[in-house]
Amino acid sequence: MTMSAGWYLRRLSRMGPREVGGRVGDAVRRRRWRSAPPPDCPDVTGARFTAVLPAGTIAAVPPDAAKRLVAEADRLMAGHAEYFGVDRDDLADPDWWYDPKTGRRAPSGYAFDVPYRDEDAVGDIKQIWELSRHQYLTRLAAAYAVTGDERYAERVAGHLRSWWAANAPLRGVHWVSGIELGIRLLSWVWIRRLLDGWPGAAGLFEGNPVALNQIWHHQRWLAAFPSRGSSANNHVIAEAAGQFAAACAFGWFPASARWRADALRSLDRQLRGNTFGSGLNRELATEYHGLVLELGLAAVAEADAAGVPVPASVRLVLLRMTDALAAVVDSRLRPPRQGDADDGHGLVVDGTGTDRWGSLLATGDAVFGSLTWWPEVTGTDVRTPLLAALIRPYAERGTARPASRPDHFADAGLTVLRGPGEIWCRCDGGPHGFLSIAAHAHADALSVEVRHDGVDVLADPGTYCYHGQPEWRRYFRSTLGHNTLQVDGGDQSVSGGPFLWTRHARSRVLAVDTSDESVARWCAEHDGYRRSVHRRRVELTSTTQELRVVDEVRGPRRAVRLAFHLGPEITADLVGNRAVLTWTRDGEDRSAVLDLPGQLSWRAHRGESDPPLGWYSAGFGRKEPTTTLVGTGTGSADGTEKYTTVLGFRGQGA
Repeated sequence: MTMSAGWYLRRLSRMGPREVGGRVGDAVRRRRWRSAPPPDCPDVTGARFTAVLPAGTIAAVPPDAAKRLVAEADRLMAGHAEYFGVDRDDLADPDWWYDPKTGRRAPSGYAFDVPYRDEDAVGDIKQIWELSRHQYLTRLAAAYAVTGDERYAERVAGHLRSWWAANAPLRGVHWVSGIELGIRLLSWVWIRRLLDGWPGAAGLFEGNPVALNQIWHHQRWLAAFPSRGSSANNHVIAEAAGQFAAACAFGWFPASARWRADALRSLDRQLRGNTFGSGLNRELATEYHGLVLELGLAAVAEADAAGVPVPASVRLVLLRMTDALAAVVDSRLRPPRQGDADDGHGLVVDGTGTDRWGSLLATGDAVFGSLTWWPEVTGTDVRTPLLAALIRPYAERGTARPASRPDHFADAGLTVLRGPGEIWCRCDGGPHGFLSIAAHAHADALSVEVRHDGVDVLADPGTYCYHGQPEWRRYFRSTLGHNTLQVDGGDQSVSGGPFLWTRHARSRVLAVDTSDESVARWCAEHDGYRRSVHRRRVELTSTTQELRVVDEVRGPRRAVRLAFHLGPEITADLVGNRAVLTWTRDGEDRSAVLDLPGQLSWRAHRGESDPPLGWYSAGFGRKEPTTTLVGTGTGSADGTEKYTTVLGFRGQGA
């Protein structure tokens, strides 16, 4: 996907004067760096790695978590891994510039000349970048720490030396994006820490001029090209966290103290800027909430390991983010599927099968302490004891924390209605997205997401892809691609590109009442259709296990489409305007009835590709057919129409 001149104009229109000036300076610097060879890393003598794990840390890793980790490490040692739905068997000796999805290999040359958005020229950039985050190497290093088996350490060392040789500073695709450099630095810090008992660790890092040169150039790059202005979302936090971690753990260079101080200031400012006061991430994309929380915790771990004071505001933001996560998860510890998701992680030391959200809550319990209303976390992980061994417990007294489980986050416009039988319903009445481009937002105003005992019944379809497949990118972030109402075939917000929205629908929550144990109510509206206003009311009645959704459109007669996306486990039998939904959970057959508005003509769609409709993406790069029910019709002549949908759960499991 190449960007047109029109895209550049639209992108420029979303920038302020300060951002434009900063980007002009970046362009000048890139041009200057192109014309001169990269400078030599300053001489380093007497470097030592002191940010080691305290004695007894590895012994605290739960046996079942260690078993999952070692099983994953052995799979990696055999050369096997799966990234974004693509199986790889070449990891014993990987080609760092190869995309196994398309079979293409990224071109060489000066980093900023690589057209990384053009899949025809480069391949799928996510496939290429993911391996070079070196998070599979942190898994291998963790397996060494747990087992003492030097095969894992030797594989890590061989792959790092291979990567450093193939990716000289400023050459090629791995020197294009700051988030990649930041996460890679964080991985290197943890690799060095986890390999500390291996005799070759010092020779691989502080005693290795090639490693020193790479670490220095990564930090020089991050200091020169921070994400700016309208792009200062999760990327800038990854950049700051990686820079800070490296400057703490690898603080061997003349500029280390300055890099550390600058990165900490940026991290503090950006964590506050990227987070609502309620603790939810301002991108309103749940997976980025997880990524930012992981990065923040990892950065604080480095600060505490190095004895670097951290502003209280950093820990406070991370505390609020953790409490917010505990508040919004369902009965199976699954958070909302909202906004973009690309399977990005800050620190990976666990094997497949470890629950990401349970792991974060376990770490939150160890660092901040859980509250009485928190959900129970029964799973185990490797990461929690490692981080908890470095991070000092949160000791701020008098910090206000919720006395009971919050269900409405006014600043984020997110409300969770809960009922018997583990009914969970997320209602979206919040801002379209974060900053002027809202890069990771979807056109999902007033959408609902409904689960029963953790099973997606009315599902948010997910994300699937970013680059290379524009029709699929448009679908998964479209209004039709969510459980909401579409007017005249358009999206509520106007897209200017795959990570750019030029007009944002404005939503406002009109009423929330969850005080009555028998009935919970929510109402909101948005202005995305200009001449028409879409208002939605949702009521969850506990006594009848019934969810009622009333959509009201006020304005001229308009063509409408109302969509309900069913989860992949749901089978639907649609007759007229009634759908009987069935699924199985823990060996038990379950069912619900969906009564749809009779004024609309209803049709079931499944796995259609031209245009896309009826799909669910469980993770980045993966999609599967599912059933989407779409009702079509035209508003009434008097300018007001109401559409009532009732989802009734049958009594099982209540």
